[in-house]
Amino acid sequence: MKKQYIQIFIFLIGLLSIPRLNAQVLEDYNQDWEEGERETWFSSNDRLVVDLNLETFPLASFSFEFPDHSVVFVGEKLWFFTENDTAFTQEVGAFKENFEGKEAKLMVFKEGISVEDAKVQKILSKQSALKGDQTAGLAIHKRALDRQTIRDFYIVALLISLLIIAIYKWAYPYNFSILAKPSSMLNAEDFSESGGLQKFFSLDILFYVFVVNMLLCLVLLTGLVFFRQEWVSTRIDLSFGALLTMWGFGTLFLLLLAMLKFTGIKILAFLFDLGKIEFPHFFYLLRLMMISILIMSVVSMFFLMNEFYLVKPVLELSFTGLFWFYMAGIFGLFLIMVNRLGFKKYHLFTYLCIAELVPFLILAKLMLDFGY
Repeated sequence: MKKQYIQIFIFLIGLLSIPRLNAQVLEDYNQDWEEGERETWFSSNDRLVVDLNLETFPLASFSFEFPDHSVVFVGEKLWFFTENDTAFTQEVGAFKENFEGKEAKLMVFKEGISVEDAKVQKILSKQSALKGDQTAGLAIHKRALDRQTIRDFYIVALLISLLIIAIYKWAYPYNFSILAKPSSMLNAEDFSESGGLQKFFSLDILFYVFVVNMLLCLVLLTGLVFFRQEWVSTRIDLSFGALLTMWGFGTLFLLLLAMLKFTGIKILAFLFDLGKIEFPHFFYLLRLMMISILIMSVVSMFFLMNEFYLVKPVLELSFTGLFWFYMAGIFGLFLIMVNRLGFKKYHLFTYLCIAELVPFLILAKLMLDFGY
């Protein structure tokens, strides 16, 4: 009798232990992580690297665990960013379709990361879908980005922009000397009665506005690719030709918006009886935009070529800096107009709020919501 009770007890223990045996570890890559080389003895590690075998156990699944705020690459392709601690599984076959080859080099980038922070195993499990969300695997696949493609596009687009700037300097040296020098933002030459540039809808001025919008569109498109990869990749193929096409049409669209903005400023200046103030107003802030965009372009190019995994946080800081730089420019424009043109302060403040401050804040809010 006691023997039967013992057998029943053992049987119940076995039943209780079955749910824990729903996954069998076939290959453990946690001991194979290689830390990135430190530049100095005191600097922290910033990346982990491991080679995944895609040939063995094709019916199994990969189990991944990554820490928050890390950037994950597979070979040369940017796979995804992690806002929080992330754990999921993906079938080996599905993973191999996205990243071809017998082996895949998995790289995880995060400042101060260690081998205990990330885990990769090849398991045999009935549950091969992502934890908590059955559609998340498709989203991750859509966010894959070849970093060499974005590098090639950015360099070619920047070289084209610099070439067109050189052509403009050769064709219109006088205008270039006036519109390109940063010192004009301090002395505000355009606000004087003898200002030499007073015709917006002329070939030389529109050419300059086109050049500025080329650089602006390049930075905005780069930010769009990094911040909204999933949204963009569901609509177009993120190839070199597609990015160049988007850049070209985006530049023309921004040029049209610039023309509409100038027309709106001209109408407001007429309604507020401010005289011929629209040209110095528009080009003062356009110079500010040109300076900030040039700085952003150079900084973005440096990180694209050297520290690709830091491009997204750098762009976040750059756009934040651009926002406050533009706000400071509006305040500086207000001070220049008050001191040089003798308008009443409340009259001028109302004009700048309607023409610049309110539209800029609305646009920034829309871009912020779209980015998130």
